Formats: sequence, structure tokens, C-alpha cells
Amino acid sequence: MRQQEYSGFNSIRKLGPILSKHKPKSIFLVTGKSSYEKSGSKSILVELLKEYTITHFDDFETNPKFNDVKKGLEIFKENNCDFIIAIGGGSVMDIAKLINIFAANTGEQIRYIKKERNIENKGKILVAIPTTSGSGSEATHFAVVYVNKTKYSLAHEFVLPDYAIIDQQLTMSLPQHITASTGMDALGQAIESYWCINSTDESKEYARQAIKIIMKNLASSVNNPTEETREAMAIAAHLTGKAINISKTTASHAISYPITSYFNVPHGHAVALTLAKMLVYNSQVTEEDVLDKRGVAYVKETVNEIAKLMGAETIEEASKKIINLMKEIGLKVKLGELGIKTDEDVELIIKNGFNPDRVKNNPKKLAEDNLRKILKEIR
Repeated sequence: MRQQEYSGFNSIRKLGPILSKHKPKSIFLVTGKSSYEKSGSKSILVELLKEYTITHFDDFETNPKFNDVKKGLEIFKENNCDFIIAIGGGSVMDIAKLINIFAANTGEQIRYIKKERNIENKGKILVAIPTTSGSGSEATHFAVVYVNKTKYSLAHEFVLPDYAIIDQQLTMSLPQHITASTGMDALGQAIESYWCINSTDESKEYARQAIKIIMKNLASSVNNPTEETREAMAIAAHLTGKAINISKTTASHAISYPITSYFNVPHGHAVALTLAKMLVYNSQVTEEDVLDKRGVAYVKETVNEIAKLMGAETIEEASKKIINLMKEIGLKVKLGELGIKTDEDVELIIKNGFNPDRVKNNPKKLAEDNLRKILKEIR
């Protein structure tokens, strides 16, 4: 089935009619440890779910680990769950998506993760309700999982949640640092989707809208949040999810994963660290290093369009806007300020930041020496 979306204030109440339609016997509820209560979703769901049998799972870390997924899978099966609600940030969505797919497909889960085996069966009905404005995971057909610090992405049309509910009231209590980091994740996704070699007219339209909304609303949604700015960021994040669902992400995302795994920098912040430099890098594409079949002129025009969408006249101005925005919302812009200080640290990122799928999605070829130069410039 095609995903059904509901958005706007109090749209979480749409969960009632969805449950009435599907009549689940045993619901698997996946939430964050503290976000479930702090977001206000718990008080609403207690009432909506009071007539149903609930198995609540929140025993996992952020940035989903394979062992956490296996633990949740056992609980899911033990309780014969036939419906899933995921309410939280990107990690919550990913855990729920992974458990749902693994429960429906037999055999070793690691073989699906490593693309040694194909997903054949769709899981149960899954309702995804974000409480952050960043990952867009409720709108994507892939799920992130870490196996021994290495990041994998499980992708299949069956991974896409059946329903997405975008209710900005659930983001109102988000602390500043999470709003900042998740907001930069959304901006990174929008920019990377726009210049990705897999972009289409549809994905670019989602990304175009998102970039404009984020540049206008992110700083105020962090520093002086209102219902309007939080709603704008919730919509923008969902749009970026729809954009990368078509195009996927590129180099800044690939580089971010070891920065998160080895140095505990939140995902969105880790993505943002190289975004300004990558904008300049991609603008300098040549015939020798272009990866987009649409050619050098197309890539240059695309990067210039991104600058204009950000309200900048030049690539350099757009690059500075990203750095200034990070500073304005309280995010450090230098690796050294985040404990990444030595050549060895940089080499660790390079060694683990070359996910072939994401690096080859970048419009300009990125070699190790190029990345080394970028990382040293922001150290």
C-alpha cells in the first residue's frame, strides 16, 4: 500500500481511526526512553490505546545497534504482535522498521543487512510518528543499523511505514541541542538530495521546499521556539525524508557515521560539520571527476541553485551561511572542539567514512586525499 500521511496540530488523534480500521490484537509500541513522556505523546497515547494489548519496547540506544534490534525482535515474537507504532526520533523509527521486516522474513538477519539475502515478505502495519524534526525516517524505505560500529542501511519498499503522522505539538518540548542537531540533519538531507546523482524532478521539489523552510525557521525554532516555527521544521524534515527516499544521501552523510560512532557526535551535527566545505568542493567539479551523468554544467548549476535557495548570491556566501547558522544554534564547527584532534583521528574517519553507496552518489568524485584536506581544514 502507498503510505498515508497525516499532518498538523493534533493529527496524532488520527491514530484512533487507524486502529479502529485494522483492529490489532497485540500492539508493539516502540518509543524513546524519555522522549515518549517529554514529548507529550504518552499522555495522549495512554488514552488512545487503553482498550488494546500493548507491548512497550524502549530498551535500546540511539543510533540502532544490531543487538538491540535482535532483543526487540524476540519480544515482538514472544507477544505475537500484529501491529507496530513507532513514536520518537530517527533511531526509534529505524528500530521499529527493522524489527518489523525481520519478523516477517526468516533466516539470519545479518544476511539481509549485508545484502546477501533478499527481503521477500512485508511486515505488519507500521505507524510512524516523529517527535523530532530531522531524520525524516517516517517517510523512507530504508533503516539504519550499526554492526560493530559499522553503519549499514537496509533498503526495500516493504520497509516504508504504512502511515506517517506529523504532529508538531510533539516537538514543542525538544531541548535546544536536539532541535539544532536534528534540524541540521534535515538541512543536510535536503542539500545532499538536491545535488545527488539520483535526484529527480520530484525529489528536487521536496528538497527545494525544505531548504527554504529550514533557512527561514531553524534558528528561531532553536532559540525562540513557537508553534509556527516548530510546525515549519516538522514539515521540512518530512519533506527531506521524502526527498532522500527517492535520491538517497551523499558524501556528508557517509563521513558523518564514523564521527558519530567513534566520537559520539550526534548524527545531525556530524553531518553538518562537512556540509559547508562539501558545497564548495562540489561546485568545483570538472570533466575528470564528475559522477553525475547529466554533466559538469548541470552539477554547477545545481550547486548554484542550492546557494540561491539558501538566500546567498555565491557559493562562498552559502558556505558561510551554513557555518554561521551552526554557530547561531549552538553547534561547534571545528572537529578539535569535539575531541577530534589528531591525524590518527582524521584517518579513523577516512577509513570508516567511505561508504561506497553514499560516496558514489556525490556529484563530484571524492577521493581519500580530498576528504583528508576537507577534514584538516575544519580541524
